[in-house]
Amino acid sequence: QVQVLESGGGLVQAGDSLRLACALSGRSDDGDDVSAMAWFRQAPGQEREFVAVLRWRDSATDFADSVKGRFTISGDNAKNTLYLQLNNLKPEDTAVYYCAASKHFYLMKVYRGPAAFYYWGQGTQVTVSS
Repeated sequence: QVQVLESGGGLVQAGDSLRLACALSGRSDDGDDVSAMAWFRQAPGQEREFVAVLRWRDSATDFADSVKGRFTISGDNAKNTLYLQLNNLKPEDTAVYYCAASKHFYLMKVYRGPAAFYYWGQGTQVTVSS
């Protein structure tokens, strides 16, 4: 059984940086490998939204417009670990950040939707004060 564990959240001030980490452990029952891993976030009273994705096969990445130029995504396919570097944080970045893993190869735009992901972590809180 696959488990997803995020870490690295915290309380910071506007303009600060954080690095989130995500580790996948275990093996899926059907043996399918992970094709991509992503970060989503959810602020209170709002729907879960896409932040960034990394597709393992070709290292392709995609970012939400709201974080482009401030956040970077990286990872290690062999270790099924994923990172999100958050720079120049803003109060509107405050949310619970979730790591997710997909078992299928899709066009990059498909990974912007949570339905593309099968495995989810419990989330890590990021709070940015002004």
